[in-house]
Amino acid sequence: MVIPDVVLLTKADCHLCAEARTAVERVTAALGVPWAERRIDDDAGLQEQYAEEIPVVLVDGIQRDFWKIDEQRLARTIKKAMAR
Repeated sequence: MVIPDVVLLTKADCHLCAEARTAVERVTAALGVPWAERRIDDDAGLQEQYAEEIPVVLVDGIQRDFWKIDEQRLARTIKKAMAR
Protein backbone atom coordinates (compact mmCIF):
# COMPACT_ATOMS: atom_id res chain seq x y z
CA MET A 1 0.00 0.00 0.00
CA VAL A 2 1.30 3.43 -0.97
CA ILE A 3 0.87 6.29 1.51
CA PRO A 4 -0.05 9.41 -0.47
CA ASP A 5 1.30 12.85 0.39
CA VAL A 6 -1.73 14.91 1.45
CA VAL A 7 -1.14 18.63 1.99
CA LEU A 8 -3.64 21.35 2.84
CA LEU A 9 -2.52 24.84 1.79
CA THR A 10 -3.96 27.58 3.98
CA LYS A 11 -3.46 31.22 4.90
CA ALA A 12 -4.08 33.36 7.96
CA ASP A 13 -7.57 34.69 8.70
CA CYS A 14 -9.27 32.27 6.31
CA HIS A 15 -12.67 30.98 7.42
CA LEU A 16 -12.76 28.44 4.58
CA CYS A 17 -9.41 27.09 5.77
CA ALA A 18 -10.88 26.10 9.12
CA GLU A 19 -13.66 24.18 7.37
CA ALA A 20 -11.16 22.54 5.01
CA ARG A 21 -8.92 21.55 7.92
CA THR A 22 -11.85 19.76 9.57
CA ALA A 23 -12.76 17.98 6.32
CA VAL A 24 -9.18 16.83 5.64
CA GLU A 25 -8.78 15.68 9.25
CA ARG A 26 -11.98 13.65 9.05
CA VAL A 27 -11.14 11.96 5.72
CA THR A 28 -7.50 11.20 6.49
CA ALA A 29 -8.31 9.88 9.97
CA ALA A 30 -10.90 7.50 8.52
CA LEU A 31 -8.32 6.22 6.00
CA GLY A 32 -5.37 6.16 8.40
CA VAL A 33 -3.34 8.54 6.25
CA PRO A 34 -1.13 11.34 7.60
CA TRP A 35 -1.47 14.85 6.25
CA ALA A 36 0.25 18.19 6.63
CA GLU A 37 -0.85 21.79 6.60
CA ARG A 38 1.27 24.41 4.89
CA ARG A 39 0.64 28.14 5.07
CA ILE A 40 1.25 30.20 1.96
CA ASP A 41 1.67 33.45 3.93
CA ASP A 42 5.46 33.32 3.96
CA ASP A 43 6.01 31.73 0.55
CA ALA A 44 5.81 34.17 -2.37
CA GLY A 45 5.71 31.38 -4.93
CA LEU A 46 2.75 29.64 -3.30
CA GLN A 47 0.99 32.97 -2.78
CA GLU A 48 1.31 33.76 -6.47
CA GLN A 49 0.17 30.31 -7.55
CA TYR A 50 -2.73 29.74 -5.15
CA ALA A 51 -3.77 33.13 -3.69
CA GLU A 52 -7.26 33.10 -5.19
CA GLU A 53 -7.97 29.43 -4.51
CA ILE A 54 -7.08 28.94 -0.84
CA PRO A 55 -7.67 26.53 0.81
CA VAL A 56 -6.21 23.98 -1.60
CA VAL A 57 -5.76 20.23 -1.12
CA LEU A 58 -2.82 18.59 -2.87
CA VAL A 59 -2.50 14.82 -3.13
CA ASP A 60 0.94 13.72 -4.25
CA GLY A 61 1.63 17.27 -5.41
CA ILE A 62 -1.46 17.54 -7.62
CA GLN A 63 -4.20 20.04 -6.81
CA ARG A 64 -7.35 18.04 -6.10
CA ASP A 65 -9.77 20.54 -4.57
CA PHE A 66 -10.02 24.15 -3.44
CA TRP A 67 -12.30 26.52 -1.52
CA LYS A 68 -14.86 23.99 -0.26
CA ILE A 69 -13.41 20.50 0.15
CA ASP A 70 -15.61 17.66 -1.06
CA GLU A 71 -14.94 14.90 1.47
CA GLN A 72 -16.25 12.09 -0.71
CA ARG A 73 -14.12 13.16 -3.67
CA LEU A 74 -11.06 13.53 -1.42
CA ALA A 75 -11.60 10.05 0.02
CA ARG A 76 -11.87 8.56 -3.49
CA THR A 77 -8.72 10.39 -4.59
CA ILE A 78 -6.73 9.19 -1.58
CA LYS A 79 -7.95 5.60 -1.96
CA LYS A 80 -6.96 5.65 -5.64
CA ALA A 81 -3.50 6.97 -4.73
CA MET A 82 -3.13 4.25 -2.07
CA ALA A 83 -3.96 1.53 -4.59
CA ARG A 84 -1.03 2.34 -6.90
